[in-house]
Amino acid sequence: MQDITLELTKELVARPSITPRDEGCQEIVAETLSGVGFAAESMCFGDVDNLWLRRNTVAPLLVFAGHTDVVPTGPLDKWRFDPFVPTEHDGYLYGRGAADMKASIAAFVTAVTRFIEACPEHRGSIALLLTSDEEGPAVDGTKKVVDKLSSRGEGIDYCIVGEPSSELELGDTIKIGRRGSLLGRLVIHGIRGHVAYPHQADNPIHRCLPILNQLAGTAWDEGSDEFPPTTFQVTDITTVDSAENVVPGEVCINFNFRHSTVSTADVLMARVEEVLNEHNVRFELEWKVSGSPFVTKNGQLIDIVSRAIAEEIGINTVPSTSGGTSDGRFIAPTGAQVVELGPVNKTIHKTNECIALEAPGQLSNIYYRILVGLLT
Repeated sequence: MQDITLELTKELVARPSITPRDEGCQEIVAETLSGVGFAAESMCFGDVDNLWLRRNTVAPLLVFAGHTDVVPTGPLDKWRFDPFVPTEHDGYLYGRGAADMKASIAAFVTAVTRFIEACPEHRGSIALLLTSDEEGPAVDGTKKVVDKLSSRGEGIDYCIVGEPSSELELGDTIKIGRRGSLLGRLVIHGIRGHVAYPHQADNPIHRCLPILNQLAGTAWDEGSDEFPPTTFQVTDITTVDSAENVVPGEVCINFNFRHSTVSTADVLMARVEEVLNEHNVRFELEWKVSGSPFVTKNGQLIDIVSRAIAEEIGINTVPSTSGGTSDGRFIAPTGAQVVELGPVNKTIHKTNECIALEAPGQLSNIYYRILVGLLT
């Protein structure tokens, strides 16, 4: 399936589907899979295109999930080749989205097609869930599709997310979970005034420094067998209408927690507010939970994925929960076993994103072996 999967990857990379645009990628997939018995259902919310493709209606249901949108290219003059003209060079395919994650989508398609041709009477059902809203706000994409599926009783048993999980070589790492992401926006109020008369002002920057120092130095938890300890990071500090001779009236701090199942979002929020109250400051605090932590325990899906990688690539994969969030955070709460498996992530979101020429075909073979293991 090497040549077929590589050519389909190129066809998808050539579509400039910068989030939230799809630019016809989902149509290509739907047309291809219609010939092997998939029913296509378009689910559009706002400016986002989503596609639900399903074959059969019985359990167990294996879903391949991914996104057709890509991040912006950045300065075009920094690219070796046009990012939307897929180019082979020195054993690699260059193009925006090659690794994240159009090679995975192409491999989904060719693996499923090959499997159905070999096992037309397979047990269970197969589905693809594609969105154009993973690289953006992720509000009108996978989350809403999963909500709609749940409302009509379509349960997912197994899910392979095609995110680029590999570190140094294809298959060396799979993601069996992800940390939760909790965003905070803190405003600390002071009294605006002239820097020459500090006794007439109350500098909120000075007030925030010991608070941030305490938060940054806090050990929030010790992590678990699956997750590292929770981390706290300040991402931005700004003032309004600042000038070199003015003490600002307020300072705004944005920060982020990446946390495991050991510390819930509610616990972290309460602990931050305790610290703020200890320092006797006037503040406003807004929270946003952008993703809850999830983990797939050892079981059938992890065993079959690990065996498929070993048989195809000849290596023992490493289960991991590192990295950012993914759309798996919307699928796991349904009770599905979720594993992320995709290309090497070294160049994702970067200038000159690329993937080894043999990777799409190898990935297709791994997905095929997973299908055989779960549905025969």
